[in-house]
Amino acid sequence: MKYSPRENLLNIWRRKGFEYIPAQFDLCPSQEEKFKSLHGKNTSYRKFFEFPWENIRYSFLRQTFEGGMQFYPGQSFNPGTSIDRWGIAHEPAPGSMHMTRMYHPMEKFSSLEEFQRYPYPEFDDSLRDQVKKQVEDIHSRGLIASAMMACSIWETAWYMRSMEEMMIGMMTDDPLTIYHLDRITELACKSAEAYAACGVDHIHLGDDIGMQHAIMFSVDDYRRFFKERLKSIITAAKAANPDIIVSYHSCGYISPFIPDLIEAGIDVLNPIQPECMSFEEIHSEYGSVLSFWGTIGTQTTFPFGSPEDVRKTTLRNLEIAGKKGGLLCTPTHLVEPEVPWDNIEAYIKALKDFSGIN
Repeated sequence: MKYSPRENLLNIWRRKGFEYIPAQFDLCPSQEEKFKSLHGKNTSYRKFFEFPWENIRYSFLRQTFEGGMQFYPGQSFNPGTSIDRWGIAHEPAPGSMHMTRMYHPMEKFSSLEEFQRYPYPEFDDSLRDQVKKQVEDIHSRGLIASAMMACSIWETAWYMRSMEEMMIGMMTDDPLTIYHLDRITELACKSAEAYAACGVDHIHLGDDIGMQHAIMFSVDDYRRFFKERLKSIITAAKAANPDIIVSYHSCGYISPFIPDLIEAGIDVLNPIQPECMSFEEIHSEYGSVLSFWGTIGTQTTFPFGSPEDVRKTTLRNLEIAGKKGGLLCTPTHLVEPEVPWDNIEAYIKALKDFSGIN
């Protein structure tokens, strides 16, 4: 190959052509166990299928509290419940597989003092050397160094406060809501700048701002509460590294938001959920200024289609993108337990056939 996996994917996302189209997906735990039963318990599926990037394992955000049960007085949780660095509790339930129920530590907050006292994470600048070393190691293996920063603003905000309280706060221009959004955005800006300054090639941002057939809030409200905050995160990253690729994730129907996302500075949109939007239409309108990642439906084609359906969809979407690239063609979300392994193999084979790889 003329290009490393890193160079090849950067060319795809910059719409400069490609040598081949790489694979990429995330397996749920039961699917990962299936893979290991086929290929060995110590085998990494990411390495086996030669994914083009590796994620940075460090977060610049340091947890500032111990335990976390103090946020849920009187609450009991199922065994296995975890509390993350934001104080959000994730409770498993029988039969829920890898899914958890979230609990919101700020749901009953009613004063600015409560928000100000709350132990938000702190930015930890001391990790820069460790991140730089990992970036150098990833680059030495010809891979893209990626920083995962999804749940960038909106999702973290409502996971902490609850969606109902956040929506009410937006409708009433509640200053507590503004304070909360600003605290989260400030931390994201610092993290994005630090990752970019450490040489990361790709930052993945995102918030689910769409539903199955409608946007989650009006375009005007998106512009009032989120567009400039997202732009400030991207600006911080690109000020440190103008060549960095910024991808943005939102499930669902988000067509009305795409012009604002482009103006905010994203380079790649993920996942273009086909049950909600037409990739062909989105590409026709924005493919000259925006690249894409996803497009194979994990609500429909991947779990319930035949291997031939998966193959045809993969090849069709790559043909829409064309010779210049602009599409990392992948499943649109986690590969869930319902997906037949034959469909995963059909996807891999379609990529190789499109790329002319035996």
